[in-house]
Amino acid sequence: MESLVADLETFRGRRVLITGHTGFKGSWLSLWLQQHGAIVYGFALQPESLNSHFSLLNLEQIIEHNVGDIRNEESLRQIFERVKPEVVFHLAAQPLVKKSYDFPVETFDTNIIGSTHLLECVRNSPSVKVCIFVTSDKCYLNRETSTGYKEHDQLGGHDPYSASKAAAEIVFASYNFSFFNSNEQLGAASVRAGNVIGGGDWSDNRIVPDCIRALISGRPIVLRQPYATRPWQHVLEPLSGYIKLAAKLFRQPNFGISSFNFGPLESSVHTVFDVAQACVNEWGSGDVVIDSLEPNHHEASILHLNCDLAKTELRWEPRWNFSQTIHETMDWYKRAESHEPVIEITGQQIKKYEESLDD
Repeated sequence: MESLVADLETFRGRRVLITGHTGFKGSWLSLWLQQHGAIVYGFALQPESLNSHFSLLNLEQIIEHNVGDIRNEESLRQIFERVKPEVVFHLAAQPLVKKSYDFPVETFDTNIIGSTHLLECVRNSPSVKVCIFVTSDKCYLNRETSTGYKEHDQLGGHDPYSASKAAAEIVFASYNFSFFNSNEQLGAASVRAGNVIGGGDWSDNRIVPDCIRALISGRPIVLRQPYATRPWQHVLEPLSGYIKLAAKLFRQPNFGISSFNFGPLESSVHTVFDVAQACVNEWGSGDVVIDSLEPNHHEASILHLNCDLAKTELRWEPRWNFSQTIHETMDWYKRAESHEPVIEITGQQIKKYEESLDD
């Protein structure tokens, strides 16, 4: 892989706006860019808990933290007018499948209407040179096939979350075709990543946070879909792809490709049971229990991405295999549980990842 550090340096001294910076991926991205000299502004809801990665990093004191909801177009517009961002990473979303069943209107409102507000702000902001529009691998119409989905495959979704992400992709494509492509100074692309894990994720109904909570409390890990397969990857993997793509668009705004997949190595496609057992092994103790109850809602059993386009056009490829991904993730939680400063744990893992790119 060509130097990721060089791509990160592209944003030194640049005004970067990250929506969803209080979330799991957003907090890692915010710190990473800030460490390389970017002037980072965040716009998001307050984190849901005091043990969020954002809070534990004390990120509010490191970047400019703005509280707001992308469903409020006026507050988002005011941030764009004041900050005049040069680069925009749009990560703000309702990110959970199960929650989308409980709150479908909120999910559609946030992921479709809120994202449309973001695109409208980009359209009306001459300062913006790059927009990275983050959706999900679940934007593809899932045919339960082991073949990896490519960027031109059919979009769709059975559950509200997946449907909202497919719809957001359609909205983005419309803005890109109708407005962005004719702007020679603006490069925009949507990005789709697989199941992301790593230190600092405490969301409900996600396999690794559920494992950690069970292991810390001494309870067994209960799995509802143990044999569902997912493309597991460390949070730094897709973020490195977003950064490389943003740097490419900054240098070459209209290079002609508007969507990219960022997934792990094929060997990192494992079952939920594999992940839980690997977490137990790394932790050093614990039990895994399979819940015999049928799931209440539909969830995909097989999901896999084809990332040839990113490898060819961006010279991007994942560097941490499944074993290292689990190891680094569990090491983060063990060190945090031992009360090591989270800013040091996260910073050291970022440095380790950067150094691995040049091996």
